[in-house]
Amino acid sequence: MKRLDLEHLIFAALCCDCGLIAKKLIGPAANFVTELLHIPGGIATSFSLMFLVVAAATIRRFGCATIMGIVQSLLAFTFGMTGSMGALAPIGYILPGIVIDVILYISYKKNPIPTAGIVASSIASSICACLVANILVFNLGGIVLLVYASVAATSGAICSLPAFTLTERLIPILQKGVHTERKQT
Repeated sequence: MKRLDLEHLIFAALCCDCGLIAKKLIGPAANFVTELLHIPGGIATSFSLMFLVVAAATIRRFGCATIMGIVQSLLAFTFGMTGSMGALAPIGYILPGIVIDVILYISYKKNPIPTAGIVASSIASSICACLVANILVFNLGGIVLLVYASVAATSGAICSLPAFTLTERLIPILQKGVHTERKQT
């Protein structure tokens, strides 16, 4: 990964923190919905992953979301926010970060406009987090797993809308220095 400047590092750190805080804030409302459906969580995780998608789509460096997933997992582990996964929680943060990086990388190779990549990475990372939680903790199968994955995909799609809006507004601000450097060289 190319060297990031201080602005990008601070922005990535803020997005890591916002993801964890958002997960705590939206958790009670998300739990209400998932209790009605009798499935494990997934809505709050999608909202939390939205911040990784925003940062990775704004910074546009391969590996950014993976590194942020590692940082988020360390912070969550330190703050005791591991949930039902316990010591295996870092896997649940790192694998969706890898999915975000891969999908954004592929999408930017085909189309430099971030719309499709943001939507696809948000949905895929939410499903990845859902499947990791299922494998590590819940061991659901059949229709229940399908409903769980569908709720994760739907919440990922819904969270991609504010992610796209935020990315669209943040790119001109955070990439301003990059554009002026390119013009000078």
